[in-house]
Amino acid sequence: MSLIVVGSIALDTVITPFKVVREVLGGSATYFSYSASYFNKVRLVGVVGEDFPKKFIDDFKDRSIDVAGLKMKKGKTFRWVGEYKYDLNIRETKKLELNVFADFSPDIPDSYKNSKYVFLGNINPSLQLNVLKKISKPKLVACDTIDCWIKNDFKKLLQIMKMVDIFFVNDSEARELSGVSNLILAARKIRSLGPKIVIIKKGEHGSMLFSDGWHFVVPAYPLENTVDPTGAGDSFAGGFMGYLSTCKRINEEEIKRALVFGTVTASYCVEDFSIYRFQTLSKEKIYSRFKELKKITHFEDI
Repeated sequence: MSLIVVGSIALDTVITPFKVVREVLGGSATYFSYSASYFNKVRLVGVVGEDFPKKFIDDFKDRSIDVAGLKMKKGKTFRWVGEYKYDLNIRETKKLELNVFADFSPDIPDSYKNSKYVFLGNINPSLQLNVLKKISKPKLVACDTIDCWIKNDFKKLLQIMKMVDIFFVNDSEARELSGVSNLILAARKIRSLGPKIVIIKKGEHGSMLFSDGWHFVVPAYPLENTVDPTGAGDSFAGGFMGYLSTCKRINEEEIKRALVFGTVTASYCVEDFSIYRFQTLSKEKIYSRFKELKKITHFEDI
């Protein structure tokens, strides 16, 4: 079924102890779209400036990513500069230029308004609410957030949480949002605010999913070489939603598989800068790593 994503599209400069890349394709909607496109066609809603390379738009189209919702505005594209130290879990934003993204008001094409699966990237909760008003009868709605909105727009964030089925959050944001340190208790409190399912992203330590009466934990896929963690969380959400949007029925087993596919697509993302790894990745390799992850985490009952 149809899958729509609304979020940021950026030109990133990423600094690591090993290499620096400048003005590469980034943004939450970008990583989500590339990851999800291995399972389903994606409808992309975002904004870029006049300086956005045409090649990147052509690359979206080559991945069966519908760009009818991608608007080009007068001005410059959103830019982010981030630096990682030897511990790639630690990231510092060195520079942030919102540019045309500062006035982003999602324009949902008529052809998108019947989308059944909706993913709201970590944009302002007010914008997330406006998007949902324009989508007619979605089957499943998921959203992400960041600490900025927890601190600065908490009331609107609570409103959107009451309207979504699945809520993605990382471990530090889960603690901040819930006011408790234990992630199991944090997830329970977050679920009481509205979402049916809460997914807590833990980076290199995997993810935890909590629903009514059951939960599921998936470790990260063990990698020998992590190059750039930028976009891993959005790629994780893309793999999850991409797979789930193709399922005939949404039940516990399919949701568990979706979490594993999210884990696997994210593991490929971090093997190179930007979306470069996705440009050489095949669906067959994703399914192969899915089976590997199952093999190394499986054990028999006593």
